[in-house]
Amino acid sequence: MSRRPRQVLEDVRRELAPGERENRLVPAIAAGTAPLTVLSELAAQQHRIITSDRRSLLVLAARCADGPAGGYFAGLADGESRALELLDAFAARCGLAPRETAARRPLPGCQAYPAYVAWLALNGDPAGVVLALTANFAAWGGYCAAVSAGLRRHYGFGDADCAFFDFFARPDPAAEESTVAVLESLAPDGERISAGRGYGQLLQAYELMFWNTLADAPAGRQKR
Repeated sequence: MSRRPRQVLEDVRRELAPGERENRLVPAIAAGTAPLTVLSELAAQQHRIITSDRRSLLVLAARCADGPAGGYFAGLADGESRALELLDAFAARCGLAPRETAARRPLPGCQAYPAYVAWLALNGDPAGVVLALTANFAAWGGYCAAVSAGLRRHYGFGDADCAFFDFFARPDPAAEESTVAVLESLAPDGERISAGRGYGQLLQAYELMFWNTLADAPAGRQKR
C-alpha cells in the first residue's frame, strides 16, 4: 500500500463527503417540517435495507473468511442485526406494526442502495468495499445525528424511539482502528484504492437517492 491506511481512509472520506444541500429530507426532519407519514416510510424502507445489507455483509465475511476482513465484515453484519432490533421502536412510534413495516412496498429509489451493496458483496474487491463503506458510514452517521436531534426537538420522540439513529450517530474509535487494521492486512495497491473510490461514489449517490426519494414522495411534499 503506497500510503498509510489511515491517510487513505481520511482522503476517501473527504473526497466523497456529500454537499450540505444535496440531501433534501434530513434538513426537513431536523427543522420539524417533514410529516409523520414520511417518517413511517423511512422506517419501512430501512427495514428492507438493513435486512438485505446484513446478508450482503455475511457474504463478504464468507469471501474473506481466511483473513481479518472476514471478522470485520461479520462484525458489521452483527451491527445490522442490532440496528434491526432498534428500528422496531422507531417504526412503532411512527404508527407501524411489525407486519405493516415488512408489508410496505419497496420504493426503487430507496432500494438502489442495498441492491448495489449486494452487487459489491459478490463482485467488489474487499479492500475497495471497506473504503467505500467507511466513506458512506461517515455520511450516514451525520444524517442519523441530525435526524435524532430533530425527532427529539420537534416530534416528541424519546430515547427508545431514537435509539436506531443514535446507534449509527455515535463515533466509535474502536471501529476506526479495526478498519485501519483490516486495510493494512489487505494492502490494496493504487488500482484497488481507485476502485474503492468508484464504489464509494456510487454508494454515496444511492444514499442520497434514498433520502431524496422519500422527500419527493407525495407524502414528503406535505407539511406536518
